[in-house]
Amino acid sequence: MGVPTLDSLDLQIMQALQLDGRAPFSRIAAVLGVSDQTVARRYRRLHDTVNVRVLGMTDENRLGRQSWMVRLHCTPDVAEQLADALAKRPDTLYVNLISGGTEVVCGMKPRSRKERDELLFDRLQRTPQIVTVTAHCLLHSFYGGPLGGLNKSNALTPDQKAALRLPAPMSLDAPVTPDEADKALLTMLRRDGRATLTDLRKATGQSESAVTRRLENLRSTGVLYFDVQYDHGSLGQDVGAMLWLTVAPRALADVGRSLAAHPEVHFAAATTGQANIVASVRFRSPDELYTYLSEKIGALSGIQAVESALILRQVKQLTYEPPR
Repeated sequence: MGVPTLDSLDLQIMQALQLDGRAPFSRIAAVLGVSDQTVARRYRRLHDTVNVRVLGMTDENRLGRQSWMVRLHCTPDVAEQLADALAKRPDTLYVNLISGGTEVVCGMKPRSRKERDELLFDRLQRTPQIVTVTAHCLLHSFYGGPLGGLNKSNALTPDQKAALRLPAPMSLDAPVTPDEADKALLTMLRRDGRATLTDLRKATGQSESAVTRRLENLRSTGVLYFDVQYDHGSLGQDVGAMLWLTVAPRALADVGRSLAAHPEVHFAAATTGQANIVASVRFRSPDELYTYLSEKIGALSGIQAVESALILRQVKQLTYEPPR
């Protein structure tokens, strides 16, 4: 089957959902100048054809937790099974197969130091088919989280973006500690970011007013944000790659800010390790990747080395869905 063709209205709706994943269809419709029914119908079609999903995500920094990127070099016979097993874990954010199918890269957000240590120092180290394990703590995010690739699609005009964009989260003096009711709400939104208040009330056992109040609090503190999952091929972004940049410390911030401004970059962060910046990039062809590396990355001052690897298969984007 061919890749579905998306028109300008499809792209506008997708970017609108990236800006506010729970925006009512009526609000999106008013900003785009179409009917509520048109937006609802297009959203259902995008859901069915290009796997558009709005998912509630948590900002681990706002919870006082660390995020990690783990690289696992393994024997070819176990790579896919390992990737699938990691993708099913609730503490993994994304899982990619790279490097000829012998390396798995995953983003981890362990809820505690104990969970982190059990996975990194016990389970993975004791798996005989895994040759090496390297873990890198994400020190600073340059792009990612609530800022997704759709933010750079330019489908919306500046005025439309302003009408849909939410206020920036408040500054916090200390990490937020969600209570059990908040955790139940976050779990439900992690499965469906656009779940109705009625569904959230039934799932959490709270009144709709309590659900509304908790939603507003979680969003205003920045603990909760909404991201959009979709098939990248639908936007012609068939070639994905991971980049590991070794950057002189004095140039770290400048390089990170430059990467964040590149339309090709969907994620960039400073990390621990010899390669101190990691980035995820998307292109239409390998030739575009070459041009990006030679012209844009090559033009940045302070980069001492670059390692690149194509993403052979994205096993988990934001949520795990078994192959169809």
